[in-house]
Amino acid sequence: MYAIAIHGGAGAIPRHALSDAREKQYRAGLETALDAGYAVLERGGPSLDAVSAAVRVLEDDPLFNAGRGAALTRDGAAELDAAIMDGKQQRAGAVASVRHVKNPIELARRVMEKSRHVLLVGAGAEEFALEEGVVLVPNGYFRTPERQRQLESEQRGHPVSDLFPASQGTVGAVAVDQEGNLAAATSTGGMTNKRQGRVGDSPIIGAGTYAKNGVCAVSATGHGEYFIRCAAAYHICASVEYRGLTLEQAAQEMLHVILGGLGGSGGVIGVDRQGHIVMEFSTEGMFRGARDCLGRREVAI
Repeated sequence: MYAIAIHGGAGAIPRHALSDAREKQYRAGLETALDAGYAVLERGGPSLDAVSAAVRVLEDDPLFNAGRGAALTRDGAAELDAAIMDGKQQRAGAVASVRHVKNPIELARRVMEKSRHVLLVGAGAEEFALEEGVVLVPNGYFRTPERQRQLESEQRGHPVSDLFPASQGTVGAVAVDQEGNLAAATSTGGMTNKRQGRVGDSPIIGAGTYAKNGVCAVSATGHGEYFIRCAAAYHICASVEYRGLTLEQAAQEMLHVILGGLGGSGGVIGVDRQGHIVMEFSTEGMFRGARDCLGRREVAI
């Protein structure tokens, strides 16, 4: 049983702000990412390759808050975070506050596979990117007119409310391959008008990203500070492993009881060792998609 799920951010999605044309664009972006990841699994490839492929597509799509189209800091720059985790050996790699890495998920994987570290940040991460030959681009590559308008709106005191709050936009993928190996990957541009150097849950292993063979893989999106405080992704997996909860029960408890009790909101995608997919959220909506070898193929907002 092999399967993949993706997300493209969670938050309040005003129906009036989502035109038919806009909705088609988002669905097309989700479908492209979903199919890219699934194609890897279908030909017998590893779950790590599948989640990397899916997230890379979303990083390249300016509609989503990761890579090109990332939210902007208060000084108008894009600062990017990403993480990936291999459930087989519980290896992990992450980068944070990078400003020139075209696909942060690729650099996160290099950290996991080519270094003795888990998390590299800022200038040190970009120096490592140079050594590894990872593609670097000018910071302006990430900036889009829409994100610039959102930043200006925030700085005028008007919170962003276009489709999904930029403060909650993240992309991610989870997968189980034909060998039963689990993997998770998450990438984000963070919050609009954030302080320089702010890091959310996405690159924090156990908060926004976690995977362990025999249990589950999880990627989160939402109020990052709350997910960090709750060690949300790990808590979900631990609840499955040690408390005997189903993945669905664990995700619902985290979002609606624990996180909600603190005042936070968001969503998670997860897949367990048997290929069961969960896409749970406590917000009005979440950009999401799922596909498995039994014929399931869906995207939703």
